[in-house]
Amino acid sequence: MDFEEYLRRIGAERPAHADLASLRELQRRHLESVPFENLGRYLGEEIDLTEAGVLEKIVRQRRGGLCYELNGAFALLLEDVGFDVHLLAGRVTRGAGEWGPPFDHLALRVDLDEPWLVDVGFGRFSLRPLRLGTAEPQPDPLGSFSVRPAPAGDLDLLLDGNVVYRLEPAPRELADFTATARFHANSPDSPFAHGPTCSLWRPGGRVTIAGHRLIETTDGDRAESELEDDQAILEAYREHFGYRLQRVPRA
Repeated sequence: MDFEEYLRRIGAERPAHADLASLRELQRRHLESVPFENLGRYLGEEIDLTEAGVLEKIVRQRRGGLCYELNGAFALLLEDVGFDVHLLAGRVTRGAGEWGPPFDHLALRVDLDEPWLVDVGFGRFSLRPLRLGTAEPQPDPLGSFSVRPAPAGDLDLLLDGNVVYRLEPAPRELADFTATARFHANSPDSPFAHGPTCSLWRPGGRVTIAGHRLIETTDGDRAESELEDDQAILEAYREHFGYRLQRVPRA
């Protein structure tokens, strides 16, 4: 893989130093450029959770993906430009004290002078890396985040006071997430089984296609419109995400 192609994909230049400023810049540009999407299961695609597979999809096909693909690929880019990166397994809260399965989420720990949480694969999340070694609130353009200790040495991530997911501290390998990734990509019991969705952060808001609905938020204002036919859906994917799909993703 030519990682210069990856940097062009997100509109970034190779940083001169692997420091916090560069990490913030790369995370922001990734969030602006690579959508979170579950379209693979609605296009008959198999998830390929190998290093070659995630880079092929994110870089060469210029697609987005689930957290495993997005953070898995981003970890490889960060390593290539000089960062010390570790994959962390998480469980996403389902509310009312319920949690998703082990390896429900993949996030990244980047070690600089202290450990930082990086995540480009969780829909609404922080725009900037978060400090893992403090429980103090961390203000971000996308909300107030905090990290607090959880049972068994785990860490809970909170957004505006609500737990979002729980992280295990032990570093993992990308292959460790294969079984749960296939569950989310195929099972009718997965939270991603409720229809195709593709979403991208953009300055001031977000653009999402969910089924035949186009949802745009700008500075807190939400606009939703119906995409009247298949041609309109395909054109919306092309306009907002740069996707040139051959057919409409369908349940």
